[in-house]
Amino acid sequence: MPLILDASRSPSPSIVEPSAATIRRQEHHESDVLIVGAGILGSSLAVTLARQGRSVILLEKSLKEPDRIVGELLQPGGVQALKKLGLRKCLEDIDAVRVKGYEVIYYGTRVEIPYPANAAGDDGEGVKGGSFDGEEALGGDKLGSEPGSQIQRPQGRSFHHGRFIQQLRSAAMREENISIIETTVTETIKNGWTGQVLGVEAENTKTGTKDVYFGQLTVLADGYASRFRKEFSPHTPVSRSKFYGLELIDADLPRPMHGHVILGDGAPVLLYQIGTHETRALVDVPEGTPTASHANGGVKEHLRSVVLPSLPKCVQSSFSRALDDGKLRSMPNSWLPPSRQQVPGMVLLGDAMNMRHPLTGGGMTVAFNDVLLLRDLLSPDRVPDLGNTRLVRKQMRAFHWRRKNLTGVINVLAQALYSLFAANDPQLRALQLGCFRYFQRGGSCVDGPVGLLAGIIRRPFVLFYHFFAVALLAMWIVVCESPVWRLPVAALSTVGLFWKACVVIFPYIWSEVRS
Repeated sequence: MPLILDASRSPSPSIVEPSAATIRRQEHHESDVLIVGAGILGSSLAVTLARQGRSVILLEKSLKEPDRIVGELLQPGGVQALKKLGLRKCLEDIDAVRVKGYEVIYYGTRVEIPYPANAAGDDGEGVKGGSFDGEEALGGDKLGSEPGSQIQRPQGRSFHHGRFIQQLRSAAMREENISIIETTVTETIKNGWTGQVLGVEAENTKTGTKDVYFGQLTVLADGYASRFRKEFSPHTPVSRSKFYGLELIDADLPRPMHGHVILGDGAPVLLYQIGTHETRALVDVPEGTPTASHANGGVKEHLRSVVLPSLPKCVQSSFSRALDDGKLRSMPNSWLPPSRQQVPGMVLLGDAMNMRHPLTGGGMTVAFNDVLLLRDLLSPDRVPDLGNTRLVRKQMRAFHWRRKNLTGVINVLAQALYSLFAANDPQLRALQLGCFRYFQRGGSCVDGPVGLLAGIIRRPFVLFYHFFAVALLAMWIVVCESPVWRLPVAALSTVGLFWKACVVIFPYIWSEVRS
């Protein structure tokens, strides 16, 4: 028998008869919602729907604490969504670190990019005179703006991914409407006439016993390595680089409680705390990097000879020690545009459906905001019967377009920013310099971009405006820093620079519009 965790089975001072829905889940493996994958999205969606009175079966191949090198930074927009879902306590007791913004280091020159004090939220209004939707309870900074009023900067959180996942799973285990089963899902079960997904087949990891589970609605959220994506998504993930991760112990960061982006001759390096003593270092290594080839000593030698010297002096010793420990892990950096949900009885969600480069740390913010949107669109008031596939598909079409203001912005921003930060030709390097100089100007040149990255500002036009403002600044720099005799050539090169900016961003905008 598979391991079944159900709140109704926990000890109680008085014997309580299990509900009909509980018996249905335990004995017949039938539910209102069947969720495959107890990760970020799967666990939070299970809790959310269970609190609406839905009967939920949550399947996960391993309930051990996962150990990953990404999914460790939750932006303020994700913290806000987590609070709205009633799951804020999942950030407690995991040694989470407050994140106040970013520090970008460009060839040794530093600029601070704090989260904006007057950011536009869902309603487009600034956050004034109080907390950012509960951020005060999470330890937000209060900044005096003028006598009699206060402004509070929103904050993110960084942590060990596995600890956070276990907190979400614990929250699911406490819900009486959820049964969590440790089993490996192998394939979906369909109606041979209509194609409607009715449930899944699964195999117990330990015993090899096979079983079936049914739901009026099946949610496939089995992560970046989804085994169902090929069957239900028209898109294939594209990965052109990997993040190689190290865990630094007691690293002396240039600006504590900030994420650090280090730019130089190579691809970007990220540094951020994930605990009181632990700091995550993520080094982007594009495919075909010559210094990371086997002939040149492999990735480890690349990190030691190329990356290590480019890091701030205060970090180099802890980075070197982590390299010596040999605990180097990797993760593909994938791009997967979103797809519409057309299959009756099934929805594909989370990283199985949509991914972007993890440079901006937007994945969990997207997931929690997707759950918030689904809580509204699939509420019992709007969809009394999840077996009504026509109505569910109608709501999922609305979901596809309503998520664009946030997820479309984060998707495009992540891909475009990575193109600039991993610049590998003269035009991209010029745009990279323009981006850094733009940040140096401060004010709205910082607040706008970081507000988008944080999941606070949810207006695609703001992204479009700032991206091309960076491009125009880069063009101006090219002209102003050219010698007089070269001005005609410099002026002509700005046309190519503007075209390069268009080539960078418009394919990603198009992928959001057409999908």
